[in-house]
Amino acid sequence: MVDSLRAEKPYRIGIIGDKSSLVPFWELFANLGNERVLGQLGLVALALHETSPAGERFSPTLDLPVYAGWREMMGAHPEISMVIETTGQLALIQNLRLGLPPTVALVERAAASFFLRLLSSDQMWVACKVDLMHTQTLLKNVIDQLKEEIVLTDHHGMVLDCNKALLNRLGVSKAEVAGRHLRTFFLLPEAAPNDDASAGSSASDEGNGGSPLEQALATGETAEATLPQVDHDGRMHYVREYIYPLKDDSGAVSSLLCIRRDITSRTQMELRLQQSERLASIGEMSTYIAHEIRNPLFAISGFANQLLREAQDEKTREKLGIIVAESRRLDGILKSILTFARPSVSAPGLADINGIVGDTMDLMGMACENQGIEPIQALTTDIPLVKADPELIKQCLVNLVKNAMEAMPSGGRLTVRTGLAPAHVFLEVEDTGVGITPDLREKIFGPFFSTKGKGSGLGLAMIKKILDDLGGTVDLTSIPGEGTRVTLLLPPHLAVAKQEPTG
Repeated sequence: MVDSLRAEKPYRIGIIGDKSSLVPFWELFANLGNERVLGQLGLVALALHETSPAGERFSPTLDLPVYAGWREMMGAHPEISMVIETTGQLALIQNLRLGLPPTVALVERAAASFFLRLLSSDQMWVACKVDLMHTQTLLKNVIDQLKEEIVLTDHHGMVLDCNKALLNRLGVSKAEVAGRHLRTFFLLPEAAPNDDASAGSSASDEGNGGSPLEQALATGETAEATLPQVDHDGRMHYVREYIYPLKDDSGAVSSLLCIRRDITSRTQMELRLQQSERLASIGEMSTYIAHEIRNPLFAISGFANQLLREAQDEKTREKLGIIVAESRRLDGILKSILTFARPSVSAPGLADINGIVGDTMDLMGMACENQGIEPIQALTTDIPLVKADPELIKQCLVNLVKNAMEAMPSGGRLTVRTGLAPAHVFLEVEDTGVGITPDLREKIFGPFFSTKGKGSGLGLAMIKKILDDLGGTVDLTSIPGEGTRVTLLLPPHLAVAKQEPTG
């Protein structure tokens, strides 16, 4: 019995009535649905219960044959298995009950109106569902194409849905993310928001004591911050997190919209602009330093040397020696500042990177061994020459090797590599020292910044300046406690055909 009720029987339907009953009947359906849907139900023909020419069309949008009476319709269409009567006339209904074959179902006007409304509502629900699914698919496709990580959570921060960007970064499926707290994906345990660490931070970040997610959960208000992040390769990234609480009609937070954007490139451009502004200020100060400080410093150093030669008392000689040594140190700092402020004077030439590495490590190999450092040269043969002054490249390499040695006071391994990148020749220095913490990562290439408590803090800044002038770049990766790797990407000497003289 249950199976017979569930079985779908294909009906071929004929409609019987007069125009006065068929027109409102048809308008009723047109208001609730679409005439084309009625055609999909299996309508075969119309029969008019009044004198009317046969063969005419009843509706311009539905091409059905029209017959003068129901017997003519049944004779022309024996496949009809259901008849709908629209007039409600008892005589006609009685006539139909007596004249229709027992295999043909008769649906009277009241029942037909009920089923028509029910059918129309169902069709409208299906149409709305299709439209909703189309809109949902379109929105999902758009959100999944965005590079930003987008997550929807409940008011407790438990993940409800997310886009592909987050799943691709984590390498997991959506089922593995759903139901877990957003702290698992957005909160960076290695660093809290640091407004001074990024040029991309806005005033809204000031005073933040935790992640923007924690602030939004605590206050119910929008929160955002720029956070530093170190990836698995030791590369520095900056991410901007936005948490938007979504409130219901009562004003209570019902869910959270969370967006995470990688702004590393933008932040690096802002930091470069800041450094350029600092360098411009240093350049303006260099003339004043040269004329107003070096001249009296030269006099102080000269008189101190003269007094040192004439002094007989040991304590006096010791004090004068300190004055002379400090004067020399100050003069060295002034020379570094002036050298850094001036444009790099690079003699045109070609540099053999492997040869420079070999010569430099021969000179510094003894110092490495005395400090318990194992020097390793991993040089790639057959790499092109570099368009640069060899002395400048050697200066960069010496500075990097010294920094690596200072990062390994108890010994370690220092590796110098060369090779060919897609568009550059690279020179790489890697150590197994203490590494660099994220909060210092963007400062180390700035002028006058040093963690060693000595020197001018211009070594790495000078390297970056030299590489910028050469058209190359500097890439730094570091993991605290594991080591640091600095890579110089240098422009190769291209094999450009010489032009034949004309004329």
